[in-house]
Amino acid sequence: MPEDLFENAALDRLRREAPLARRVAPKTLDELVGQDHILGPGTVLRRAIEADRITSLILCGPPGSGKTALARIIAMRTRAHFEPLNAVTSGVKELRELIAQAKQRRIHENRRTIVFVDEIHRFNRAQQDALLPDVENGTIILIGATTENPFFSVVAPLLSRSQIFEFRRLEDDHIVTLLERAIAHPELGVKDLRVEADRAALEHFAAFSEGDGRRALNALEIALITTPPEANRLHITEDVARACIQRKLLHYDGTGDEHYDAASAFIKSMRGSNPDAAVYWMARMLEAGETPRFVARRICIAASEDVGNADPMALVLATAAWQACEFIGMPEARIILAQAATYVACAPKSNAAYLAIEAALGDVREKKTVAVPPHLQDASYGGARRLGRGAGYQYAHDHEEGYVPQEYGVPRGTYYHPTERGKEAEFRERLAGFDQRDRKMSEDDRESGD
Repeated sequence: MPEDLFENAALDRLRREAPLARRVAPKTLDELVGQDHILGPGTVLRRAIEADRITSLILCGPPGSGKTALARIIAMRTRAHFEPLNAVTSGVKELRELIAQAKQRRIHENRRTIVFVDEIHRFNRAQQDALLPDVENGTIILIGATTENPFFSVVAPLLSRSQIFEFRRLEDDHIVTLLERAIAHPELGVKDLRVEADRAALEHFAAFSEGDGRRALNALEIALITTPPEANRLHITEDVARACIQRKLLHYDGTGDEHYDAASAFIKSMRGSNPDAAVYWMARMLEAGETPRFVARRICIAASEDVGNADPMALVLATAAWQACEFIGMPEARIILAQAATYVACAPKSNAAYLAIEAALGDVREKKTVAVPPHLQDASYGGARRLGRGAGYQYAHDHEEGYVPQEYGVPRGTYYHPTERGKEAEFRERLAGFDQRDRKMSEDDRESGD
């Protein structure tokens, strides 16, 4: 009995000393803020949880959006045995022991086992594969939580056996509600003090937490610990809030969705001729720690793929910016990148060169190979003339405008179709003139043949 008392006292102390976010965690679905799209009244997931009939789930979304909180709520509601695992600290051995226990529990107690794997993306393929047979035969019900795109981080067989629910970043109003509830919570941890927080302080916490409820609660906890009380009152002002959370948290994984989504928005903003959006997404990437080299490469690609010959200087400037960034570095490189990005965004657009190479590659891969005409073949080596190589070739610079109608193996206009924008409009006009001369030559050849 004394040992139980000591153990209970220790557990009670651990509960009281737990982080604020854990002490005030929601205990019911109604207390969970946000995520109405998957947990609102009448939704499939909510009905399944309330009926205690859930199947295997993959919960994905940004940090602090409520994935682990939902798993705890399920643990409190379900009649099944609930077994939490952390993918960082658990291996295949622990999984096999857990599954063996689940089998015995199913046989002897007729009781299901729910296995919650937090950060399931940390499991390697072998660990994820170890779950497959028992998820499939119903020995365990899997709930996996991940901050990454599950289609990249979870093996396909597990995905096909699970329902996927995407959590969204919490809105500022959700964060403010979360903080207000925490201040009124009996587990706030501030005894004999009346806690008050200005609306501006809560809004600052919300704005700088970037939709991460846990981060907002951690900032509130710092404010509670460090703010000196006045009489029986603890007042959290906006100045206090600013001191507790001074820099926004940018959710940005250099290899995850945030990385690729921001890069995609950056490229599409340049393509869409919106320099303001391009600069914003570039700033977002650089502030989160993206390398200037990566940003410069994206600008070079856009300069060629989306601007092309409508403004050939775009690629020249983009390449120069890339080279300059290599030997200047941050923070000054941001200015060079901004100049190049805004130029590409403002330049006239043409993807004609991109479409041309794609079409040509398609023909090379799928159609009969075009033979090099004899007059275009290499005639630089000894004996080439005896083989007829290069015979009849006309040197373009020997003719007016540096052009002479001549067969090049591929008809003009097959792949490259210049637009009427920017410099490409000049190309279009010049090529149209050459096309007329080519046609006249063909007509003359036919007449002379007749």
